[in-house]
Amino acid sequence: QVRLRESGPGLVKPSQTLSLSCAASGRTFTRNVISWFRRAPGKEREYVAGINWTGGSTYYADSMKGRSTISKDNAVNTVYLQMDGLTPEDTATYYCAAALSPPHFTWVKAYTDWGQGTQVTVSS
Repeated sequence: QVRLRESGPGLVKPSQTLSLSCAASGRTFTRNVISWFRRAPGKEREYVAGINWTGGSTYYADSMKGRSTISKDNAVNTVYLQMDGLTPEDTATYYCAAALSPPHFTWVKAYTDWGQGTQVTVSS
């Protein structure tokens, strides 16, 4: 089992940059991919970005390309997500999740471990 814990600022102003962290513990060596998802109020869960824990390859949802950066620090078992140019439409609960070897980064069913989520509100 892998335990994931998200952390973030909670409230961010429009146009600012969001920085989120996902700290992994437990049997992290059994998972190859860490991804970020989000769920906005009244909307379905949405894929944001993912990273391969060992190789470092990344994948971004089309809507996130150019404004998001996912990175990792293996030394502290942490994955980071940075998003620029926030708007109120980015208000959501952000989750990180881990998968062993998904057929594709966005293959939700492959993610076996989920964090509790961190609420992000974009408001002035």
